[in-house]
Amino acid sequence: MAKVTISNIGQAYGGNPDQETWAVKPLDLTLESGRSYALVGPSGCGKTTILNMLSGIVTPTQGQIFFDDKDVTALSVSKRNIAQVFQFPTIYKSMTVFDNLAFPLVCRNWEKEKIKVRVGQIAEQIGLSGKLDRSANKLGADEKQIISLGRGLVRDDVTALLMDEPLTVIDPQLKFDLRKKIKQIVQGKEITIVYVTHDQYEAMTFADELLVMSFGRMIQRGSPEDLFERPNSKYVGNFIGSPAMNFIRAEIVDGQLSLMGHKMKSGLKSKVSSGQLTEAGIRPEYVQVVNSAGENVLSTNLLGFDDLGATRILNCQFGDGVIKARVPREFAIPARGEVLLKLPAEKLLSYQDGLLN
Repeated sequence: MAKVTISNIGQAYGGNPDQETWAVKPLDLTLESGRSYALVGPSGCGKTTILNMLSGIVTPTQGQIFFDDKDVTALSVSKRNIAQVFQFPTIYKSMTVFDNLAFPLVCRNWEKEKIKVRVGQIAEQIGLSGKLDRSANKLGADEKQIISLGRGLVRDDVTALLMDEPLTVIDPQLKFDLRKKIKQIVQGKEITIVYVTHDQYEAMTFADELLVMSFGRMIQRGSPEDLFERPNSKYVGNFIGSPAMNFIRAEIVDGQLSLMGHKMKSGLKSKVSSGQLTEAGIRPEYVQVVNSAGENVLSTNLLGFDDLGATRILNCQFGDGVIKARVPREFAIPARGEVLLKLPAEKLLSYQDGLLN
């Protein structure tokens, strides 16, 4: 259990001096003890490199890493007192489930009776109590990954638990249950957890805070609610949420957003000067279909809809763009033609050059 501090960390594979090409651009970051964090972003954004620098697998090109007040930048993996769960299950095929879970304790010379008690506790938590005597190699991929997780949790003295895409090999139908189980296992353990994933749903349902990455930079940090309600950029608005946030071409007129001549009230006062082009941003979840004209109501043309089961997404043309609106399944889809959409002022944001203003 420790606070993790990253100070001016950067990583350049191949030693290229041009920081714009670095896998991780210089970064300052503090992760508090007892909280869970998700590094999230597309492949190649630098999230796994950050995790590997925390673990000691990769030595940073510049900067320092501290666990509490201890500089661990030059320490090997074995001396960092961390536990890791990798993308693919790492099990000892010739061992039983019990022996796999006990291995970290055996390596640290725990007494046999203490090992038995501790493994029993962890096995109960991860749902493998009835399979301790079975060969780990005969279990399914999801249970093998649970073993990897259990081995990471069996020690009660680790500084941090680092997980790199731990659900990649899991059947999609099992992911939800396993994600929930992982969260239950680590809850209340006062351990710092860093979880790497490209899946926004994994990140949002698991972590206290998300760190959204792009091309080696951290673009935004915050709770799932923060990132959904107030993305600080179009990048985050597009990455978080499905479908992505609506972005509608606009301009500022007398301090208000104007969408093709329709003045709109919004929750934020734009810092953009009058007459400048900008973009209005709103989540499809907040766009309302209404029956009459009024404040913040736009006339659009229904192009069609996407059926997502419990909900449907209306695709409505406005000018040369499309506004998406999420409606419940029981909503009566109107005939193709004019659809009136209300963009509530408190949910309408303004973006200039791709950034929230």
